Amino acid sequence: MPFLALGLNPLLLKATKELGYTDPTPVQAGAIPPALEGRDVLATAQTGTGKTAAFLLPIMHRLLLQPRKGIRVVVISPTRELAEQIETAAKGFAAHTDLKSTLVVGGRPIGAQERAIQAGPDIVVATPGRLLDHMNSLGAKFAGAAVLVLDEADSMLDMGFLPDVKRIVKKLPGRRQTLLFSATMPPTIANLAAELLKNPVTVQIGKRTATAVGITQAAYPVPAHLKNALLRHLLRSTEMPSILVFTRTKHAARKLAKQVATDGFTVAELHSNRTPSQRSSAMAGFKKGDCQVMVATNIAARGLDVAHVTHVISTDVPDVPEDYVHRIGRTGRAGATGDAFILVSPDEEASLARIERQVGQRLPRVTLPDFDYQQLAPKPVAAPAPRGGGGRPKAAGRGNPPPRRR
Repeated sequence: MPFLALGLNPLLLKATKELGYTDPTPVQAGAIPPALEGRDVLATAQTGTGKTAAFLLPIMHRLLLQPRKGIRVVVISPTRELAEQIETAAKGFAAHTDLKSTLVVGGRPIGAQERAIQAGPDIVVATPGRLLDHMNSLGAKFAGAAVLVLDEADSMLDMGFLPDVKRIVKKLPGRRQTLLFSATMPPTIANLAAELLKNPVTVQIGKRTATAVGITQAAYPVPAHLKNALLRHLLRSTEMPSILVFTRTKHAARKLAKQVATDGFTVAELHSNRTPSQRSSAMAGFKKGDCQVMVATNIAARGLDVAHVTHVISTDVPDVPEDYVHRIGRTGRAGATGDAFILVSPDEEASLARIERQVGQRLPRVTLPDFDYQQLAPKPVAAPAPRGGGGRPKAAGRGNPPPRRR
């Protein structure tokens, strides 16, 4: 079914064609018709299936039929990166219309955001905390918001945003259209949907814990101390045009990024120790292809929408199986294909087994014949011994006995 058959405004159809959209994905085909009718929608679909267009296009179609009267739509997402991408998509779809959108996220000047809200854009795309700040001071500006979108609702729950979301909802008009999109549907999110949505149309695409179609997965058993070495070997010996590497911690990400850079790769970092401008620059460089490798923490498991990611490599096995599903969803997006590798040490096999049960398949184990798995772990560097005879005796005090006289 082409987009034309959905009955969208011709100006929006022109933009989708220019942006490379052809036929709607299943979640778009399922969610757009009821959203066009003004119905509430509860949609569950894997990452990379086109959820952003599934809510933006019908919302923007309905906005074009109504007189402009300030803020009419509020879209909430869990991360700054995802919010930026949604707002970029909104601008792209609105290219041939007079619809305006603005971005409200932390880490950016609050004064400029206040001025943008005062100007009355049609759509506000925001993260929960910063949006709540603005609603506390500029609540009247949101009195006409007739549509609320909660994107990646399960991630908002995981990140502890549920109380903020409920406070935001109380500040919005009671009569509104609500669209809730999520990759998974845990009981808490199902309860939130029951609380916020009125007679919703339910759209469920695939298993709630399934990985996207088109992703080839494999596990690489390796001793923990050789993970970085194996990863660097993989990068040097395998054709990988665009690689997203996940680490458990920001310190591991920083260390690995430096090591990979010494091998001649262009590398970007994405983790919480980077400033907002550094994170934006890293995202822009990776999207444009200026950086071949992005090393990131789970901050990129959601909200990183880069069409050309060919490989996702996890250097650790996530404790929560859903985190693995979200990580590998960064490749194979919108019908494309991709590869997902996970490096697993012996003590992580139990966690990997939980992931395999969740996704319903056993990942093939791969060992590389040209890699030395017998390398010993580096010995810890001993602390330098104190120089004999030349040092001054420690002063007497608590914990230090007075020096003996000879």
